[in-house]
Amino acid sequence: MLLKKIQLKTIDYKFALTICFLLFFNSFISAQEIIPDVVAEKPVEIVSGQRQKIDGIIATVGDYIVLDSDIDKGYLEITSQGGSTKDITRCQMLGKLLEDKLYAHQAIQDSIIVSDAEVRSMMEERLNYMMQQVGDINKVVAYYKKNSVEEFKTYFSDILKEQKLASEMQKKIVDGVEITPEEVRNFFKKIPKDELPTFGAEMEVAQIVVEPKVSKEDEQKVIDRLNAIRKDVLEGSSFATKAVLYSQDPGSSPNGGFYKMTRKTPFVKEFKDVAFSLAEGEISEPFKTNFGYHIIMIDKIKGQEVELRHILIAPTVSEDALKDAKERITNIRKKIESKEISFADAARTESDEKETRANGGTLVNPNTQDTRFELTKMDPTLYSQVSNLKDAEISQPLLNTDDKGKKTYKLITVTNRIEEHTADYAKDYTKIKELALKEKQINAIAKWFDEKIKDTYIKIIGEYRDCAFTNNWLKK
Repeated sequence: MLLKKIQLKTIDYKFALTICFLLFFNSFISAQEIIPDVVAEKPVEIVSGQRQKIDGIIATVGDYIVLDSDIDKGYLEITSQGGSTKDITRCQMLGKLLEDKLYAHQAIQDSIIVSDAEVRSMMEERLNYMMQQVGDINKVVAYYKKNSVEEFKTYFSDILKEQKLASEMQKKIVDGVEITPEEVRNFFKKIPKDELPTFGAEMEVAQIVVEPKVSKEDEQKVIDRLNAIRKDVLEGSSFATKAVLYSQDPGSSPNGGFYKMTRKTPFVKEFKDVAFSLAEGEISEPFKTNFGYHIIMIDKIKGQEVELRHILIAPTVSEDALKDAKERITNIRKKIESKEISFADAARTESDEKETRANGGTLVNPNTQDTRFELTKMDPTLYSQVSNLKDAEISQPLLNTDDKGKKTYKLITVTNRIEEHTADYAKDYTKIKELALKEKQINAIAKWFDEKIKDTYIKIIGEYRDCAFTNNWLKK
């Protein structure tokens, strides 16, 4: 029953609301369980012989309120993103809204800060996405029944700030949860044998990567271009606008190149070294990482955290350089095929990819930090490259273009295959640890709700007091 309980408690992910149009708000873990089908009817009044809904406050959590219309917006958001609402009751919607409000309220009590610059960056990203989807900001304004773009932005800004506070509070709770090997072992022992999970077929993959050599002339062109951009900014141009126009980093260019980071943030060393050497308002000289050339401007320094903007431009790779790279990797393949060198040794001595070179080219699954890739969850591009490979077979040279437009050639091989099987403690320790940690995080969230609900002013009004909430919102 233990795993079934985990599934019940985590199923609330499908109820996660995106309070803003086409906004993707990432929840971490929710302790809200499935609620019995108790539906609170909305109050109505008769106007000119017609029944009309009355909007108003239905709940208060600390300094936050919930309107009856917020529940309706929740339904609209799910529908607008293609989801089904037929099994979601108004009580379930309200339960999730109450959770989000309590997270945000407690974040303020815990002095979690969301800066105006961060909200502006989020706003730019979301508005850019909206514009791509609907083409006209006025349609969004009309959707939310606001009188102007500025009124909508003010409203939207408040929502984004509240959501960011809530997500930071969730993250703080979850990040504080750790699990020991003994706890993992005890977790596994509690699972009845007939309820052990089944793990799908997996494989381990290794690769060798060869990067085309960029000429000194092409590198200098990029450096000169970044220096020109830097000069324009120093003379008064907007760094954020330049980042939107010219940066080749798809993860930050829509937000004007914005990132918030600490020394523990997983950026490459060269980037962090420059970022933490600058003062507020200072712009770096162009510098190189394995992604290309960058310039950084520091927006704000808050203790050990910096808010910055950056522009990335990668040198253009010539056709001759691509041809030379393909020839080089073809020769590496021939040596492996003729048994002159093993794939792993070739990766260690010949591969240009630092991240995999030391482990003989073995790839790490970014979602699990394990070396195994479950076939049904594998990246479609990677799956297409390995699905037809036989044991010990090496792919032909593959031209790869990453999300930043960088071109490389690579060889891929499957080093291990794991068939679908029932969970085994020794073989599947990493996955079992994830399940055990998830249960412990859920319990931590549940305990947190119990404690904070007792200490927070919460009021639920009218028919919604009849909802069968899992959390003790009514303090009975």
